[in-house]
Amino acid sequence: MRAAVVTTFTEPLSIEDRQIPEPGRGQVLVRLETCGLCHTDIHAMQGDWPVKPTLPLVPGHEGVGIIEAVGEEVTERVVGERVAMPWLGWACGECRYCITGRENLCERQENNGYSVDGAYAEYMLAPAKFATPVPDAVTSLDAAPLTCAGVTTYAAVKAAHVVPGERVVVFGIGGLGHLAVQYARLVGAIVIAVDVTAEKLDLARELGADYVVNAAETDPVAAIQEAGGADVAIVLAVAPRVAEQAFASLNRGGRLVLVSLPAQGELTVPIFDTVLKGISVIGSIVGTRQDLTEVFDLHAAGRTRVVAVPRELSQVNEAVAEVLSGSVPARLVFVY
Repeated sequence: MRAAVVTTFTEPLSIEDRQIPEPGRGQVLVRLETCGLCHTDIHAMQGDWPVKPTLPLVPGHEGVGIIEAVGEEVTERVVGERVAMPWLGWACGECRYCITGRENLCERQENNGYSVDGAYAEYMLAPAKFATPVPDAVTSLDAAPLTCAGVTTYAAVKAAHVVPGERVVVFGIGGLGHLAVQYARLVGAIVIAVDVTAEKLDLARELGADYVVNAAETDPVAAIQEAGGADVAIVLAVAPRVAEQAFASLNRGGRLVLVSLPAQGELTVPIFDTVLKGISVIGSIVGTRQDLTEVFDLHAAGRTRVVAVPRELSQVNEAVAEVLSGSVPARLVFVY
């Protein structure tokens, strides 16, 4: 099988021929159809974060494909099912986080494309319990971005406890942001989209944003406050300065939801303003299997639209350069 492999944090990925793996106990072998390119994959490729992946590594945590074989003791999945393999590759199921429905906080979790090989390949292994079925009404091209960009922003909107009529500001309209706009609309929010690219702001309007702010042309804090301020600010952009702008745009009782993980990200929060204005700072990390199931169901019901552009796996390094340039309208997806 072909696989895109990170062999060093300073060099481009290489395309290798590898043996098709065999599923072990509790595992399934998936023949992949698609996998989205997430910015987290780029952080993995470059070793940006404090805990670095072990190399060599096959990245990818938006994998969608067909189960071709199952290992011993697998009862949850069957050959022929189409499934998705998200960032949360495995959780223990026993800790206090898992048993209270917060498996995404499990301290023993494994992450696809980071701590274990992921979906930048024609085949991958996955624990059967964490391979999430994809409804027939959802195409594999759409399902790939939903597997991370979708579930991550869906969980962020849920974490913010948005009340209908509140103003939700989405900072960063791309693979995640174009879906965040739609989830915020679904819960009845007035949505303000912020980006530095006119084309992405046009997309946000098309997807239902009530206001758009071009942060390259105007002060986003002033523009948001003029539009009524932010009751919820969801930070999806990787520039550290954006989190400060998001905090400054909040109304009293506002919630700052941090999702993106800048390589050098730190946020200094003014205690006086935080206390007197009753502001909450919330970290939101991906979502659970149940969240992903709900994301797929909403899409199958026609409630969301995915903007995805296909690429070949052989174009992986060019695709990474596209993402880093900011020229991608939403999500690039490798199609096998």
